[in-house]
Amino acid sequence: MHEMGIANSILEAVQAEAGRHPGAQLQKVGVRLGELVAVDPDALRFCFEALILETNLESLELAIEICRRKQRCTGCSAEFTVNDFEFQCPRCGGEQTQCISGDELDLDYLEMEEYEPSSA
Repeated sequence: MHEMGIANSILEAVQAEAGRHPGAQLQKVGVRLGELVAVDPDALRFCFEALILETNLESLELAIEICRRKQRCTGCSAEFTVNDFEFQCPRCGGEQTQCISGDELDLDYLEMEEYEPSSA
């Protein structure tokens, strides 16, 4: 199950960023998963939650955005979402297209609440 390795990598990146913001409370981490990367979102969430269980990151929420496969026509430059493995350009009917989205596996954002000491 490579989702465990991916969840672990996400947490390593989160901890590295948190180290640059001492005292900040981590709230949410967002990832973008392309439909072509063969990552099961439910398995990733399960692994993520298992890794943070009973740790100081237990309240950290994982947000997953699924990115559909998109192609660009090399003839007319139209961009379109692929449905049912139909790669033909819907604008000009061209057969020559290239993948421009759907293979993402990105750490998109990290939400945290900065600690601000009171001046009183």
